[in-house]
Amino acid sequence: MASLGLSEREQAGCRDLLEFLETEELMALTDTITNRLVHPESRQEAIHAILVYSQNVEELLKRRKVYREIIFKYLAAQGIPMPPSSEKHLLIDRVRQYWSGQLTTHASESGDRKPHTQSHGEREKSLQDDIHDLGEEFCQWFFELLNSQHPLGVKSEERWGPEHFWEDAKMKFCYNTLEKNMEEYVGSEMVSLRLLSLVKEEYLLFNPNLHANGLKCAMSRHGLVLVAVAGTVHRDNTCLGIFEQIFGLINCPIRENTWKIKVVNLKIVGQNALEPGMQIEKPSIKYEPNQLQELYDGKELTVFEPQKF
Repeated sequence: MASLGLSEREQAGCRDLLEFLETEELMALTDTITNRLVHPESRQEAIHAILVYSQNVEELLKRRKVYREIIFKYLAAQGIPMPPSSEKHLLIDRVRQYWSGQLTTHASESGDRKPHTQSHGEREKSLQDDIHDLGEEFCQWFFELLNSQHPLGVKSEERWGPEHFWEDAKMKFCYNTLEKNMEEYVGSEMVSLRLLSLVKEEYLLFNPNLHANGLKCAMSRHGLVLVAVAGTVHRDNTCLGIFEQIFGLINCPIRENTWKIKVVNLKIVGQNALEPGMQIEKPSIKYEPNQLQELYDGKELTVFEPQKF
């Protein structure tokens, strides 16, 4: 049965896009759109009901339950890379252009019709490049701002505070000097204050390695951008050891091009606790991007046990 509100092309596109939703989210969206008048027993019944009861594409895509990350992933799968910081309304515009035939994908632009596997690899590379650029820009901003809180640091015009974190932010802090220690913090205020105390009260300075293997970035299947960075930790003129920090970033829907910290894991290893053969001059992230994607389960990062410095 064709919907009066959606063309056949729009219906086909919406079906593909809605497949990115979890079953629970799909059922909730059906309840909202049908005002709980339809009770689907399968994913396909839910998608059918959503298409029938939606007035138009824009109304459907603007629904709160159709997350920005879902539209982003759909476009990426179609070979239409967008900057990870793109606002939802821009992603919706791009989807409508694609469905109306005004947009061609990288794969269809090729005159020699490259094999699907190759064009898919090119799409993945373009998306990964965008995510890596975002991670590098974030790290430059974060460590410059954090180090500026040092009593002897160059002061930043920007304020350090909980506003850079989501309210339910989580932090795990593992440090290994003479013995292993683990601390956990919940809430933007507590996470912000603990990070601040490392620099302001313990006089640490962080020197991230943003080159070669010192920075790895990926996007989890939940749409959270994972940024893993390694570097050295200093106090005065002394290098104390190395650190590994993994951030989970989520785009702020009400502030354009603003990413806030959802989860953060910090691991510091003192020089006396380093494994034999470890080069302190070139700290690196041993995870590959595809491994990073598996570290976030939708609630928190699980990173400390599998990897050793």
